[in-house]
Amino acid sequence: MKRIVEFTVNGEAREIAVETCRSLLDALRDEVGLTGTKKGCDVGDCGACTVVVDGEPVNACLMLAVEAEGRTVETIEGLQPDVGELHPLQDAFMRHGASQCGFCTPGILMMAKKLLDDNPNPTDEDIRFGLSGNICRCTGYTKIFDAIKSAARAMEAARS
Repeated sequence: MKRIVEFTVNGEAREIAVETCRSLLDALRDEVGLTGTKKGCDVGDCGACTVVVDGEPVNACLMLAVEAEGRTVETIEGLQPDVGELHPLQDAFMRHGASQCGFCTPGILMMAKKLLDDNPNPTDEDIRFGLSGNICRCTGYTKIFDAIKSAARAMEAARS
């Protein structure tokens, strides 16, 4: 049985027909066509599928698409402020080599965005706690931490 779900994705109103048991992750990838959010473990352990729903990070694999009804969803595709312009986190991740295979990167970037939105000057401990639900098996976390701190400085400079 399918149900119509109306929600906002990256600032754009969307209406999709989904089976009531379909995850938000699968609906974003298959019905909406936004494949930047990755399917890692599909059980909420790895964080690769992290998106922001009504301002809070969620594992899209654990949320039903029908639960997005009337809500606002931000995915990695919405992080970039404009064509040809990178978000400071994207720029910092590239400059610091904070991504290797890139599979975990969309989820980490979305979680890091939420972290910096809430805490513009995080300590290493803040970052460690903020990213605790996101696993990276390639890069290691040192470069990721460096990139997040660099992005925080760039965002602070832009606000000044």
